[in-house]
Amino acid sequence: MTNAYSTDVLLEQWTKEYAGKLAYVPGQPVPEWQQELRTSFEALLGELPDTDSELNPQLLERQECEGYVRERIELTTRTGVRMPVYVLTPATPLRSPMPAMLAVHGHGYGSREIVGLMPDGSERAGMPGLHKDFASDLARRGFLVVAPELLGFGDRRLAEDLAGEPGQSSCFRLSAQLMLLGQTIAGWRIHEMRRVLDYLQTRPDVDPTRIGTMGISGGGLVCGFTAALDDRIRCAVISGYASTFEGSILTRQHCLDNYIPGVLQLAEMPDLLGLVAPRPIFLEVGEEDRVFPAAAARKAFARLETLYAAAGAETVPAADFFDGGHEIHGEPAYDWLEAQLAR
Repeated sequence: MTNAYSTDVLLEQWTKEYAGKLAYVPGQPVPEWQQELRTSFEALLGELPDTDSELNPQLLERQECEGYVRERIELTTRTGVRMPVYVLTPATPLRSPMPAMLAVHGHGYGSREIVGLMPDGSERAGMPGLHKDFASDLARRGFLVVAPELLGFGDRRLAEDLAGEPGQSSCFRLSAQLMLLGQTIAGWRIHEMRRVLDYLQTRPDVDPTRIGTMGISGGGLVCGFTAALDDRIRCAVISGYASTFEGSILTRQHCLDNYIPGVLQLAEMPDLLGLVAPRPIFLEVGEEDRVFPAAAARKAFARLETLYAAAGAETVPAADFFDGGHEIHGEPAYDWLEAQLAR
């Protein structure tokens, strides 16, 4: 017999009681709804700097690769904070000035994992793993690609984690301590992606009206919510993340960097991603994904279709539900990005 006072029952009741106060209601004017939700969402991410330091880009390394040139540079994202970024310049651009892609890695060993490198920076000899070197693929397709190292991964881990395995992140401690300070690691990462957008706008070889983003898993969170808050991003591909909180984050233990205090009081995930509308959005979903299940992703996609219709968007949300797991699929998303940014 079910205990009505069990912790499981109470948690479910509390989740339903407090959730969704700013979810879209049919008939609302979409721009006004988006502005209210966007303002409230930004507030949850924590206080971020109003003014930014000079980017001061510095070249760290340069390598000729098949189909593109790979450079590693370092940028200032806020006073006293530097971030390494790979910049992949295609040998044959899709057009001039070039369309650009902000490529965001997920959990693993950082930005090297999506540009064909091993954790120590050497060229990869084996299989690419779930990230599939998608930044390199996009560069070969003719996009200028920037692949930043997210805070807490790779070279940007805490000292206590740098001595561990390459894929061991610093997400938990960073997330927990930032929450105690009234900030979030999601907020920090989104702020840094906006600084990368600032950098792209300084490059005369980049068309600032043709910037897209693609990220997987935790990188899907970062690129999706950056696109939701910054309309300099013209279109977004979200791989292995777009879902519902109810059908993914609340069903299992996730990395603490997925948690933004109070976010469910505002809206479910697809409503937050609906802030991208009317700009184009594309979901990549593995049918066998056990982290962000396809069933929940289909609910999110249906909700996005409703939101885009209400916004009167010229384009409808697109999706690739492919035979695979928690991984990049690639080709359909790449074709879609070319259509959005190059044609």
